[in-house]
Amino acid sequence: MNHVLLIRLAAPLQSWGVTGRFWQRDTHSRPTKSGVIGLCAAALGLPREAPPEDPGHDPLGELAPLFFGVRADHPGKPVRDYHTVGAGRYPLRPRDLVTDHRRAAAAASRVDTSTGETFGHHELDDWYGAPKRIASDPVAGTLVSAEVRRNAMVTERWYLADATFLVGLQHSDAGWLNRIAHALEHPKRLLWLGRKSCPPSGQLALGVHPGTLAEVFARVALLPRAADEAPRTGAARPWAWIESARPVPGAGPIMDQPVGFPAMGPKHAARWETGARITIDPSAPDWDIIP
Repeated sequence: MNHVLLIRLAAPLQSWGVTGRFWQRDTHSRPTKSGVIGLCAAALGLPREAPPEDPGHDPLGELAPLFFGVRADHPGKPVRDYHTVGAGRYPLRPRDLVTDHRRAAAAASRVDTSTGETFGHHELDDWYGAPKRIASDPVAGTLVSAEVRRNAMVTERWYLADATFLVGLQHSDAGWLNRIAHALEHPKRLLWLGRKSCPPSGQLALGVHPGTLAEVFARVALLPRAADEAPRTGAARPWAWIESARPVPGAGPIMDQPVGFPAMGPKHAARWETGARITIDPSAPDWDIIP
C-alpha cells in the first residue's frame, strides 16, 4: 500500500534554482525534487558524501527513490534582486600586505609616511571585491587574484515571493515517511527553501496519508493563503506535478533527480513527471496548522 508524506513549503521568499550561476541565480516556478530531498537530508543530518571508512555508502540511498509531487496552492510572484559586488574602498588588513606583495608595494608610500596608530585607515582604489582567476603567486607562493584591481560584478537573483506549496513524498513504508516527518520538525541541521537566505516559516510536516500522490492531493484542502493574497473564486483546481516511473504519454523529462550533494556541487539525473490541474474534494476539511 502506498503512503504519502505531505510537506508544507511556505516563506516570504523561496528560490529553487535550476541552471543558475554566481552572477545570475534563477528559480523554478515550483520546488524541485533535488531541493526537497536536500531539505530532508539536512533535517535527518545525512552527510554530503560517503564516509572514508565506507566509500560505497550512498547517503541518498533511501531518499532519492521516493516518488515526488508538488501542488501549487499559492504560486507566489517572481521577484528580482539586483545588486553589485565589490569595486568599493575598504581599509587594508595586515594579511593583505603579507600575502600579496603587489598590494604591499602599492600601499608602501602611504604606510611608510604614516605615524602613530594609523593602520586600518590605508585604502587602495578598486581592489575590494570578489577575487578572479585565483592562482599561486610566483614570488610569494600564496594564492592570489591574477587581477589586482577588481571591477564591480553585477549580479541578479530571482525568488518566489509569498508562495505556498504542498509537496508529497510517496513510499510504501509509512514508518520511513514518519521518520522524515519527525526530522523536519526536529531538524539536525538548518533548513532553507532552496537558498540559505530563505528559511521556511511555520509547520512543515503535515502527516502521512494513505494513497498515491494524485489521490492525496485531490483529497486535502488548499493550504491557507497569505494575508494579502486575493481569495480564489470558483472550485479549487491548482496545478500539480507528479513524478512518473517511466516516460508515459503526457510525461516530460526534468533534470532534478538528485544523485549526490558533494561539496564541489550537486549532481543530478533526469526523471519524468506529468503536470495537470487537480480538482480538490469540496468537502475536504480546512487545515489546522501553524502558519
